[in-house]
Amino acid sequence: MTGKPVVLVAAAALVDVDGRVLLAQRPAGKAMAGLWEFPGGKVEAGERPELALIRELGEELGIDVTEACLAPLTFASHAYETFHLLMPLYVCRRWKGEMVAREGQALAWVRPVRLRDYPMPEADVPLISHLIDML
Repeated sequence: MTGKPVVLVAAAALVDVDGRVLLAQRPAGKAMAGLWEFPGGKVEAGERPELALIRELGEELGIDVTEACLAPLTFASHAYETFHLLMPLYVCRRWKGEMVAREGQALAWVRPVRLRDYPMPEADVPLISHLIDML
């Protein structure tokens, strides 16, 4: 059976000492521009999701995360028009370095109960309740 390609993306709920979660706004020119999302990115062929996430967080935010600091929480499985997204979400409370928006994206630290105030891609929305329950 042929269907939509499955795209594997790893994402992180970066949680600060005050229990807030980092959201990044998709920049102009990208698909779903203007929507807020959990930082992360595509998993390359042959790459483990944890390593992809470590790489992406370094590229996008300039922070260094170790695999031991990534705790799997839940995942999203969502059918978009042209692909099916599978996205594990990890919680990360420790990293090294100062966070910098290296791709020009806006960043926001948000209390879990306020996450629904930020427009997000459809796949990200169901993840919010898991974060509220956990935090």
